[in-house]
Amino acid sequence: MRIGIDLGGTNIVIGIVTNEGEIVIKKSTPTLVSRGSVLIIEDMVSLIHKTLELSGNLMEDIELIGIGVPGLVDYNSGIIKECVNLGWENIDICKMLKEKTGKQILIENDANAAAGGEYLFGIMKNKLNSVFVTLGTGIGGGVIINGKLHRGKNGSAAEIGHMIIGESFYNCACGNNGCFETFASATAIINHTKKLINEKTHDTSILKKIGKLDEIDAKIVFDCAKEGDKLANLVVERFVKYLAIGICNIVNILDVEMIGIGGGVSAAGGFFMELLLKEVEKYKLFKDIPICDLKIAALGNDAGIIGAAMLDML
Repeated sequence: MRIGIDLGGTNIVIGIVTNEGEIVIKKSTPTLVSRGSVLIIEDMVSLIHKTLELSGNLMEDIELIGIGVPGLVDYNSGIIKECVNLGWENIDICKMLKEKTGKQILIENDANAAAGGEYLFGIMKNKLNSVFVTLGTGIGGGVIINGKLHRGKNGSAAEIGHMIIGESFYNCACGNNGCFETFASATAIINHTKKLINEKTHDTSILKKIGKLDEIDAKIVFDCAKEGDKLANLVVERFVKYLAIGICNIVNILDVEMIGIGGGVSAAGGFFMELLLKEVEKYKLFKDIPICDLKIAALGNDAGIIGAAMLDML
């Protein structure tokens, strides 16, 4: 048995995972970021013990604890170098948790962990060269090369969301303009929708459904687009166009077998995937060569937990 932990800015989620990649039980607790690393790590330990108790397992049954972190980590040293969501820098989380649990602790960037989960047990299984793209608040990614997670020299590989692919009407949170995630993330969808509504160039039913501009989310935009809302469909068209451009950039660089698409926005995949596949054909470099497989991820929000639990296999 193994333990996978998804350490996020909002919640800590812990799962007991079998060696076959099945989650036996999953529990969560609020992160409460303002309390700092020591108290948050104490909460992680407490939740580990509680989850073990509920599952009927003992600490002795656990061979490894893996953690996915939304930031820059050093896999080899076990140190979180920088995590903006938590306000952490140079936190030796593996040492701290090992002292409290007696177990081997491994850490990884959360998108890399999710890529590992999908590669071992999800949509990318047996695809030795593949890429996982997470479409959420931003865009994350993980790259599998010859069956191994590609971490890069400094552990910062696969920052797919910060490819510069055009000129955007707003700057990325990183400070640059034109990042992939300013075109094809949930934030991009929301910001573009607000921009068009404020410009009043098209009628829309979006505000009638939610009331306030600040309550717009990606789901309502997709729902309205499905109903034929013109403004919502303009937003979806921009999203699909630049998602296709980003995907073709990845294919041109790596020529992988598959790209798996996950994250919260992927829940609308049934609606936009057909559009995406057509759009990709416009931008691919070699017209006579089929594009790699593009599929929606299979493991959903569990991919990061499962991948974290299996970090020694990646």
